[in-house]
Amino acid sequence: MSLFYRAEAVAPGNCCEEPSIAPSRLKVDSKRLSIVSRMPPKPSTSFYGLSLHCVPSFLPGRSVKLSETAITVEAMVTERQHWFRVALQIKGSVIPSIFWRTTLCGIFGVFVSVLFYFKYPVAMPTLASLIPNIVLGLLLVFRTNTAYERFWEGRKCWGTLINTVRNLARQLWLAIAVTTPEARHEKIIVLRMLVAFSVAMKLHLRYEPIDDELKALLPRAKYDILHKMHHPPLEIAFWIGDYLQQQHEQNHLNAYQLSAMHKLLDTMVDMLGACERILKTPMPMAYAIHLKQLLLLYCLSLPFQMVGSIGWWTGPVVILISFTLFGIEEIGIEIENPFGHDPNDLPLDAICATMLRNMEDLMTLTPGEG
Repeated sequence: MSLFYRAEAVAPGNCCEEPSIAPSRLKVDSKRLSIVSRMPPKPSTSFYGLSLHCVPSFLPGRSVKLSETAITVEAMVTERQHWFRVALQIKGSVIPSIFWRTTLCGIFGVFVSVLFYFKYPVAMPTLASLIPNIVLGLLLVFRTNTAYERFWEGRKCWGTLINTVRNLARQLWLAIAVTTPEARHEKIIVLRMLVAFSVAMKLHLRYEPIDDELKALLPRAKYDILHKMHHPPLEIAFWIGDYLQQQHEQNHLNAYQLSAMHKLLDTMVDMLGACERILKTPMPMAYAIHLKQLLLLYCLSLPFQMVGSIGWWTGPVVILISFTLFGIEEIGIEIENPFGHDPNDLPLDAICATMLRNMEDLMTLTPGEG
């Protein structure tokens, strides 16, 4: 059975210490997975075919060693195997967002039914041609497709960022020879800066200040400097580029290697700019307003069209139709900005945690030893 998990965990760590790893203890339940760990959890791992994505929160001034930490893993089952459970699921759906406007339309439908019962001339079948169904349908489809394009473009940007960070980290670790513990420590700091760039980019896209997650990845002096910067990801990219330039001047990198690494660093900044373009280019307000006006007119005209033929069923039927239309519009609103904390946004915390685990794994390898 294919399951996909997203967890919140506490993985304290100091960026200047080597990770100490002890065995994990796992308790598996058919409905709920509980993991009690003695080590920083892997952001992405698998256990008996289960794909786990753990999201660590970093605490400063703590060693890597963990006491018994309970990690609650929330399972989201696949549609194929639990179709009805997914269909009736409230969390992650648009039902909470559209509940009140849908209910109001239903109440208005009941009100029209009452007027019709008392012989008021409210039955107006001709209103069916007020807003052609095909026009409203095309507007809704265009709205949803445009929002999904933004969502998918954001995911592609972060996918490119992951691959670029991995490639740059691998080249750094292999190409730059170190002969002293200080040089190795400096190289480890730069590898963690690659993850810090991604974390800073995530916070920047969410309009959040830098936090302890960055503090665990950067030396204290650089972390303090970031507090004064308006654009932390660019500052981190500058530090990485400055390190590459220093290694070239010390003859640890030739011109071709320097150029290749700078190109990868440029790609990271390009992905930052692409995400900023998505974030800061919302749907044109005129289109959003007009679509909402048409939806409201259509849903409020439905009772007058139906009451003559279905009577007291007008309210429930209006609720079902307005639920469908408002839901499609709300889906577009939900996914047009994919960088937040909503259930339908991109799992940026898990992506950053995966990058960190990749860097930690890379640091365990020694170049030249096969």
